[in-house]
Amino acid sequence: MPLKVHPDIASLSPYVPGKPIEELQREFGLARVIKLASNENPLGPSPKALAALSEGSATLHRYPDGGAFRLREALADRWKVTLDQVILGNGSDEILGLLARTFLAPGDEAIMADQTFVIYKMEVTAAHGTPVIVPLKQWRHDLPAMADAITDRTRLLFLCNPNNPTGTMVSADEVEQLLARVPAHVVVVLDEAYFEYVRSRQFPDSMAYVKQGRNVIVLRTFSKIYGLAGLRIGYGVTTAEIANFLNRLRPPFNANSLAQRAALAALGDDEHVVRSRVVNEAGMGQVVKGLTDLGFAPIPSEANFVYVDIRRDGRKVFDAMLREGIIIRHIEGSMVRVTIGLEEENMEFLAVFKRVIHSQ
Repeated sequence: MPLKVHPDIASLSPYVPGKPIEELQREFGLARVIKLASNENPLGPSPKALAALSEGSATLHRYPDGGAFRLREALADRWKVTLDQVILGNGSDEILGLLARTFLAPGDEAIMADQTFVIYKMEVTAAHGTPVIVPLKQWRHDLPAMADAITDRTRLLFLCNPNNPTGTMVSADEVEQLLARVPAHVVVVLDEAYFEYVRSRQFPDSMAYVKQGRNVIVLRTFSKIYGLAGLRIGYGVTTAEIANFLNRLRPPFNANSLAQRAALAALGDDEHVVRSRVVNEAGMGQVVKGLTDLGFAPIPSEANFVYVDIRRDGRKVFDAMLREGIIIRHIEGSMVRVTIGLEEENMEFLAVFKRVIHSQ
């Protein structure tokens, strides 16, 4: 008898992560691989986080603090909110799933862009909701069109800012105009995984919306600038009411003990964050100039990656780069995304990319 799978689940395609370095080395016999595919911090974690990991290894036979009191307390203090407004996730991805399961009944709608973080559509579909897709406009979220798409069945509106994969952002004025049109039955999800990399002074103060009591949740992560992607820990800041509902579904030990320790230490290492921003800004200039000199026009980015139309089969270029030991991310068609690396990694990427495109 064939398996009976809900058609919403059967319609999904598995998420395809960036190819691991070790796998590429085995496959092509490469001694050195540069991974510029998953928007990771090339500097790695804070030294303080690494020290905290070492200290925490002696208690791995104990369950973690299910309420993550110390880390949530530090986050509440950082953002000047109350403890009951902070929720942790196994990566901020998990909180996206909690939101979908909490607020969506079959047939309810969730609004999102057509080129944005793919997990939104996956989680909404898995919760048997209806994704409402709004095209980007000049590579940016079209907030007026997203507001126009709201109906009585809308429950969630996802806004990735800066957006992944484009790296573009929407301004404080634009977000204010959006929120003015969002009715009380809609929760706005402000996904700010790349917040710490933003340079623009036009970026919205999303925590202010939370403090105003609006139905929003701000998602942040320790996977990007804090360099803890392998530990899978992120957080949300929202109203106490929304957090309370999410906690009814949250698994009791979803943030493991090492992740809690490392994140707490990383949160206190502002020097590492500043250094990471400096390295990223210099590398961004390096990569953008290199791509521009080759005749391409990378989309201006406020994150730690660039999105660029290479005007040829992106999959073929991706595969050719792999064989040369450079992992980038093919998104679709002729569009690729390149994470900013260390100076020497960026140089190697540009040299290999130049050879590959001239051979296509």
